[in-house]
Amino acid sequence: MRSRPFLPVLAVGASAVLLAACGGSSSGASSGGASSSGGGSSYGSSRAAAPAAPAKLDLTTEKSKLGTLLTDGAKRTVYLFEKDAHGRSACAGACANIWPPLTVAGGSKPMAGKGVSAQLLGTTARPGGGRQVTYAGHPLYYYAADQHPGETAGQGLDQFGAEWYVLAPKGTAIDS
Repeated sequence: MRSRPFLPVLAVGASAVLLAACGGSSSGASSGGASSSGGGSSYGSSRAAAPAAPAKLDLTTEKSKLGTLLTDGAKRTVYLFEKDAHGRSACAGACANIWPPLTVAGGSKPMAGKGVSAQLLGTTARPGGGRQVTYAGHPLYYYAADQHPGETAGQGLDQFGAEWYVLAPKGTAIDS
């Protein structure tokens, strides 16, 4: 396991971090979120450099230097947080500003794309409201410093009390 200090997040740029820290809550509506409608922030509109969200939420797989990993339909990498337990998120507040949860609105469901098992997809309640997408029981997140599709800058970071990893199509952490 790799451990990197929290400091690299600040290298994203003081303005981006400040905007993320001052942005809306994890349960607020977001025009830039990966929600199919305003069910929560994924890449919140307060994250100025975040890519636009796809019109519908689907998970797919992409090949990367770390192996084949889960991404959203726009090829943005998703992560699991080792501190999460029993399918519940342990990331809220400042954590959710740096690691925006992948959310869906109300009764919406994520779709399984290429290489993704529909049986492993689900949702869980977010602290403060909203529904977060899960895969193999792991709540899913983006990393705010990943500015472009396919980036994996959050891989192996030890932040907010545990490590963050990309996921293999079978739903396990890719620990490399």
